[in-house]
Amino acid sequence: MEQPAPQWLDVGNGADGRRIAFLEQPGTGHPVVWLGGFRSDMRATKADALAQWASRSGRAFLRFDYSGHGETGGDFGRWTLSHWLEDTLAVIAARCAAPPVLVGSSMGGWIALLAARRLRGTALAPAGMVLIAPAVDFSEELMWAQMPTAIRETILRDGVWQRPSAYSPEPTPITRALIEDGRSHLLFGGEIKTGCPVHILQGMQDPDVPWQHAIKLVEHLSGDPVTLTLIKDGDHRLSTPLDIAKLQAAVAEIATA
Repeated sequence: MEQPAPQWLDVGNGADGRRIAFLEQPGTGHPVVWLGGFRSDMRATKADALAQWASRSGRAFLRFDYSGHGETGGDFGRWTLSHWLEDTLAVIAARCAAPPVLVGSSMGGWIALLAARRLRGTALAPAGMVLIAPAVDFSEELMWAQMPTAIRETILRDGVWQRPSAYSPEPTPITRALIEDGRSHLLFGGEIKTGCPVHILQGMQDPDVPWQHAIKLVEHLSGDPVTLTLIKDGDHRLSTPLDIAKLQAAVAEIATA
């Protein structure tokens, strides 16, 4: 099947100006917005599966590539969480005509929660949220806190460490800017408020985001209706046919609530 060409949105000013690639499917109801993971892209397996579900359901669906990701392109190490949150808010503001349902995978789960905090009280406050292995505060809790002293020293001295990737032959640059910027967005330590129902899908065999991390998130979402689905044999990707079916069902339930 021929892949649709992306559309483009200008984001940022001056040296931070960039063009964000996005794909948009028309439909009814609350638009479903896909927020991908760290170094993932908008045509990954789960995003494509949701696009197929949205097409069958007549549901509006929106996905995009953050700065330095996928078809947006550019130097990945140039950007930080602040830029990726800015990308997200800009795409929602430009392309959503109704409160969105945010579907965040891994890092996208953290960004979804940050976006919800920024959008609360506005006409585009999220109507619901589905989070897949949400990597909340990952730069601090799942990276910096787990790094050996030698790697921390490399980041502080050189400004970057090239981390081997289990998902790509190319190493992933972990920059000092990413770590330091992430500290301005940390959510754990206080109540997290979304103002909408949340469904979390978490694999218990996830080597990147431990299932205990999802439990910790549920504890911080004390004021919101939350459903947590633990998948006993699930990994970080959660991309098997059964996992995909669970994701589509969760999004359908939240989107029609």
